[in-house]
Amino acid sequence: MQLQLIKGHFTPQDALEMLTKMTHVKVGYHEYQIQASDSEEDVKFREQRIKELQHNLREARQYIAENGQRRVSLQANIVMAFE
Repeated sequence: MQLQLIKGHFTPQDALEMLTKMTHVKVGYHEYQIQASDSEEDVKFREQRIKELQHNLREARQYIAENGQRRVSLQANIVMAFE
């Protein structure tokens, strides 16, 4: 099963706003999981993932700032697999 969350062309500002909000949601999810975790390994993994998400957002901001007049194409899929 696949859910199409985002598909289309957006202004750079709208694209950046969506990316920023999605990143904040994902970071918040990892922060919540860190608070609930008893595993040092899990905490370290989630802290690293937060850093990666923040780094990717900075790169996206920089790219959009450098190429700001172009339209930005965003696509996001969620794939659900039942085991």
